[in-house]
Amino acid sequence: MEVPRESWEEPAPRANRITESRACRLSARWLLPVESRAIEHGAILIGEDGRVQAAGGDREVPRPAGVPSEDFGNSVILPGLINTHTHLELTGFQQVTEPDFATWIRRLRELKSTRTPVEYVEAARTGLRRCFASGVTSVADTGDTGSVFEALAEVDGSGVVYQEVFGPDPAQEEESLAGLRGRVENLRARTTRRLHVGVSPHAPYTVSGALFRSVAAWAQRERLPLAVHIAESLDEARLLSDGSGEFAEAWKRRGIPLPQPLGLSPIGWLSRHHVLSSQTLCIHAVRVGSDDIRLMAYAGASVAHCPLSNRNHGHDAAPLTSLLEAGIPVGLGTDSEVSVGALDLLGEARAAQEVARLTANQVIAMCTLGGARALNLDHEIGSLRAGKWGDCAVIAIDGALNAPPAEQVLASGPGDVVLTCLGGREVFRA
Repeated sequence: MEVPRESWEEPAPRANRITESRACRLSARWLLPVESRAIEHGAILIGEDGRVQAAGGDREVPRPAGVPSEDFGNSVILPGLINTHTHLELTGFQQVTEPDFATWIRRLRELKSTRTPVEYVEAARTGLRRCFASGVTSVADTGDTGSVFEALAEVDGSGVVYQEVFGPDPAQEEESLAGLRGRVENLRARTTRRLHVGVSPHAPYTVSGALFRSVAAWAQRERLPLAVHIAESLDEARLLSDGSGEFAEAWKRRGIPLPQPLGLSPIGWLSRHHVLSSQTLCIHAVRVGSDDIRLMAYAGASVAHCPLSNRNHGHDAAPLTSLLEAGIPVGLGTDSEVSVGALDLLGEARAAQEVARLTANQVIAMCTLGGARALNLDHEIGSLRAGKWGDCAVIAIDGALNAPPAEQVLASGPGDVVLTCLGGREVFRA
């Protein structure tokens, strides 16, 4: 959950630090490819181009001369985790707890005003390092400062950075859209094969219907991915259904006209304004019913599920089982440290398992291949097979336990991560 700052400036330019991919061969007690069964005594070979050349049994995977080889013993090698919703520019702020969502938002706005552009970039770098240290190799981040794009570009990182736009008053539409287009074009000039830019009309309580329509239309013409915080809180739903609640009162105090037409659910509101498509990532999606799910599935939209953030804000649990049964791609996200305290994607996976009574294999798939599908990147990341990027995490397990490897990975924490590789490059080692 993110809210706008009153103003911001771009940080001073900083030279990118691009590290070339390198060939390597990794082996361990278990290999968890995700798209196929776990392999005991498995290995992976990553080529000089940073892509997987082979993944399978240790005896079958080649050992090319001159390629560094390392065995990690009682560990599991699995695809790098994919965090489908972060606000890394907020890293370093303490978790905020407030009795209601509107008060929490006001408190966050106050916090954001205390940080300079340079501090935002450093916060983003710190957040990215913490992601790497927890086995995450790709992030889908939303923010308005550009700092996370900067941090990712410096390390030739992987993910999607969604540039936020705000403007609840329809009179702001033209100005807000022009500002968004300018910022996005600046970022697009620096995208890479692995670093993408998208747009994020923040939420129905911060973006007018007119701005939603214009941003969505522009994004579709430009083939830009779009992310939106949606169906998260009761006050959001009340704003759109009958013009009541804390958000509606705030709009009235500022002289902002209420959304038109009323009587819609948050997902129905997106559909009415042509926001839903196969490029749309619906963040949170807690308050969605069967009609909403049908709209999302028909449009091909995906979901970033953030169970711990939902729980901490008292937003109830998203209907995860129904979303999955409808065939909607669902990835897991941590949200920000302000919401959850720590960026632990496997902790989110355990929470998701409680919400939907899923197996360990299912929730591990959600934070790898599921996240890749939610971001339309599953042809490149999310599993360990030949041709995909060599993104992987090595997690230590207890060799004395007989539990399946997915269960042991699910029971682990950031302190159990031994190594994280991005395209064969070592980005974290314990």
